[in-house]
Amino acid sequence: MMVVVEYFRAGELYGRRNPYHDGQKRNIRNMSVIAHVDHGKSTLTDSLVSKAGIIAGAKAGETRFTDTRKDEQERCITIKSTAISMFFELEDKDLCFINSPDQREKDEKGFLINLIDSPGHVDFSSEVTAALRVTDGALVVVDCVSGVCVQTETVLRQAIAERIKPILFMNKMDRALLELQLEAEELFQTFQRIVENVNVIIATYNDDGGPMGEVRVDPSKGSVGFGSGLHGWAFTLKQFSEMYAEKFKIDVSKLMNRLWGESFFNPKTKKWSKQKDADNKRSFCMYILDPIYKIFDSIMNYKKEEYLALLPKLGITLKHDDKDKDGKQLLKVVMRTWLPAGEALLQMIAIHLPSPVTAQKYRMEMLYEGPHDDEAALGIKNCDPNAPLMMYVSKMVPTSDKGRFYAFGRVFSGKVATGMKARIMGPNYTPGKKEDLYEKAIQRTILMMGRYVEAIEDVPSGNICGLVGVDQFLVKTGTITTFKDAHNLKVMKFSVSPVVRVAVEPKNPADLPKLVEGLKRLAKSDPMVQCIIEESGEHIIAGAGELHLEICLKDLEEDHACIPIKKSDPVVSYRETVSEESDQMCLSKSPNKHNRLFMKAQPMPDGLPEDIDDGKVNPRDDFKQRARYLSEKYDYDVTEARKIWCFGPDGTGPNILVDCTKGVQYLNEIKDSVVAGFQWATKEGVLSEENLRGVRFNIHDVTLHADAIHRGGGQIIPTTRRCLYACLLTAAPRLMEPVYQCEIQCPETAVGGIYGVLNRRRGHVFEEMQVTGTPMFVVKAYLPVNESFGFTADLRSNTGGQAFPQCVFDHWQVLPGDPLEPSTRPYGVVQETRDAVGSFGILFKLRYGSTAAVEPKTIKLSLRLHSRYSSGHTSARPHRYGSTAAVEPQMINYHSAYIQDILKADCRRSSLVGFCRYGSTAAVEPQMINYHSAYIQDILKIPQIVWFKSSLVTLRSIMRNLPG
Repeated sequence: MMVVVEYFRAGELYGRRNPYHDGQKRNIRNMSVIAHVDHGKSTLTDSLVSKAGIIAGAKAGETRFTDTRKDEQERCITIKSTAISMFFELEDKDLCFINSPDQREKDEKGFLINLIDSPGHVDFSSEVTAALRVTDGALVVVDCVSGVCVQTETVLRQAIAERIKPILFMNKMDRALLELQLEAEELFQTFQRIVENVNVIIATYNDDGGPMGEVRVDPSKGSVGFGSGLHGWAFTLKQFSEMYAEKFKIDVSKLMNRLWGESFFNPKTKKWSKQKDADNKRSFCMYILDPIYKIFDSIMNYKKEEYLALLPKLGITLKHDDKDKDGKQLLKVVMRTWLPAGEALLQMIAIHLPSPVTAQKYRMEMLYEGPHDDEAALGIKNCDPNAPLMMYVSKMVPTSDKGRFYAFGRVFSGKVATGMKARIMGPNYTPGKKEDLYEKAIQRTILMMGRYVEAIEDVPSGNICGLVGVDQFLVKTGTITTFKDAHNLKVMKFSVSPVVRVAVEPKNPADLPKLVEGLKRLAKSDPMVQCIIEESGEHIIAGAGELHLEICLKDLEEDHACIPIKKSDPVVSYRETVSEESDQMCLSKSPNKHNRLFMKAQPMPDGLPEDIDDGKVNPRDDFKQRARYLSEKYDYDVTEARKIWCFGPDGTGPNILVDCTKGVQYLNEIKDSVVAGFQWATKEGVLSEENLRGVRFNIHDVTLHADAIHRGGGQIIPTTRRCLYACLLTAAPRLMEPVYQCEIQCPETAVGGIYGVLNRRRGHVFEEMQVTGTPMFVVKAYLPVNESFGFTADLRSNTGGQAFPQCVFDHWQVLPGDPLEPSTRPYGVVQETRDAVGSFGILFKLRYGSTAAVEPKTIKLSLRLHSRYSSGHTSARPHRYGSTAAVEPQMINYHSAYIQDILKADCRRSSLVGFCRYGSTAAVEPQMINYHSAYIQDILKIPQIVWFKSSLVTLRSIMRNLPG
């Protein structure tokens, strides 16, 4: 291992030069291995690792070198993407196939391959996205027995969206021969069908006239490989063409075209034909599959004389140890010696995948957010090591040092070196501002070598590496640069959403600080997981699915927090929407009664929320182009579509606020306040405080006070929120639930059991087909995420373990029923969601019209809450309230801390609970107004506190439910 790494450091070994130090960027290949779960990515990667001399050839396929975690080895599934850098040399006969000058350095045979092995399970597809961002090419692995599966399409779509060029490898060929016993013609048809399916997916998401050009895979050009990763053998048509080229006295590339497709050879007349006749045979079967079939047949049927005569003809010499083997063990050795997988993969990667110089020319425009002609953009486009540093950190990799992480990423331009000072820009950085920006020195640069790391002095553009010391300033991703006017590199878009949530708390309350610290580390370690602290004080972890959450909770308990934790049952995130236009104009007055907003809500047309999610409709788009698109596709009025004030929540979500007013004075002065209220309302909906989706709000009229001081943020923001909530309630509000698309593979006999399980779980089948040439059926169905917990176990118990499901988040659908009617399912969900959010506490939604006698000078609102516990019930006697506030005419919100402290008060002690002080500021006019009276009266008198619409909760029942 150390010897192999030395030539990264020293630059020379056995006369080989090192691309890292010679700046030979054209001889670098950055690639990911992507596929459906269990199609053999890690097993196949072993062949390349063994060719690099890092593991023994005999162990390739069993070691799974890139599965670095203990649970990955135990479960036999990749969980985290793992990077490894390897150095190879190509022979002269292979180099002549690389025609472009940007694809290799002159007189240089050595190639540096930075490979990332990624997970195949849909729950970890965020790891695939992070891997694809820092690579230029992808090796797509497909099981030739199962064919193209749902996750194959998902990862291919992600790759093409990131402008990654794919090559194809058809794995598990040994199964097709030994288990399915397919005839040569059947196997060819299977291969052809897989190639067609992959090319259909590529054609769907990529335009041949686009910047990448033609990216489809073609066996006759050598961009498709065939073989078995487990047995360590593989081939492309190029290798067989080289074997037969001398015999036929024909050029290798011409023969490659003859060995695929509708090309038949007649051995008697020695002529080629495009048509199948009685006495001719398909060239692929005759020249490629027949020799392989002969070897399989003679060895597996123990025909010793036959295979001993065959081996010398193929140029195979067995070692002394291997001569005693027979059956499958001998087959592995013979095939691995004759057609080594590492060689075939290396040729495919070096010849067909782009170098950073080629790839960054067409990737720059979709990577860089800034102008495409500034210094940073040109440095990325030319992959210039002398330009300013531009590096994207795509994920954090945990180190052996507890709580510290390597920042793993790709250098797009310039050079990153140990000790250099750089600007570390988080995803929220805006050019010209100081927010989310740090200027710090990079402590160390390292090379990622699977389960090991190696220190290296500097890394030039076009390479992948890790950084030490950056993890303190970035949460998950970010941009590192030395150019002071640089913009960010675009944030990654994930193909799945964190829709499954679970609440956690420490078993021992004293361990709470450790849990909080552990959650911070967990948020860093996974590209997608969200760790949220709710207003009730509980800690929520949101993940892509059951397995993702299970792994996150295991990591939290064992690695990050190192404490025993309690967890709630998984809960699904919902979205709130409307089903029709508001049935009346909604009016809201500001607290000072001087400003009025008139608004309505209406549902968006089908497809528009998805367009916003996919970035086709974007807040950064030119407003005229966006209006034209909305007008043509969704029949929006062009004038109104030009006046979209904002998207929400978070400035990018699938809800819009449209200005439909005519000639309103001072409207632009309150725009920021209205937008802030809109962001608040879309983040926390009126039904169950979930995000809104697919709602368009129209501002129809606004009446404003002439004096600017009477229309500040404190007046407008809560008013906007109340008005938006009223619009939702008058527009037939509905809940939306997330839905998985399930692809289930099973034999024909088990199909009936699948239907029964899906029907019990509100799922429905929309496609069922037989995999040609096999007894397997593929059933595709939609399944609500809420019904998916325990689905895999239930399915297997009902089909005798014969069904294998794979669930991918697909879309949001409206939950049938009115959430305001007590007997409906959505009503139950709303109540459950409220209870679930407070599974270790109680969530309250208290609304107050806020007015108070305040003067424009510094004052304080203080609360002394004296609570006593006596004879089985609690009594709370709030005593004194000095009520004044340091107030300026600007917006601020002060409710939440106040309510939380009152809710969290431990009223079972017989002494003073707390002396809580609130610095409270709000936008208030410099004159007397009545501020907070309803608020304070409710807490003083507390006979009842108003819950959402109708339910009344007494203080006594609240206090009994408080923890402690």
